[in-house]
Amino acid sequence: MAEPTVLCRVDELADGQARGFDLAGDGQDQFFLVRHQGQLHAWRNACPHVAGAPMAWRRHAYLSADGQQVMCHAHGARFEPDTGLCVQGPCQGQHLQRVPLWVDEAGQVRLTPAPAR
Repeated sequence: MAEPTVLCRVDELADGQARGFDLAGDGQDQFFLVRHQGQLHAWRNACPHVAGAPMAWRRHAYLSADGQQVMCHAHGARFEPDTGLCVQGPCQGQHLQRVPLWVDEAGQVRLTPAPAR
């Protein structure tokens, strides 16, 4: 089993913000975190409409302008930030792929195991 990867501290991401992570170092985020109503959610950076299509139009730009929904900027699809359910767009009814994470007692957000590419 892989060692847990520390992503950031839980207090580094404010409510209504998102942050992408490029653990492979290839210039494209493999997944992103969203903080919504005080809870953290991690999603694979891939729109279900087109397999593997990245969601953000620029680094960390995963949310709608009002910060209330995750948005695929290529297809205009909108997703609930806590469930990953597509509520508008070409993949309506489908879900983003959840990435497992946990927050340790020191407030560090950890990923186990690392997401597959």
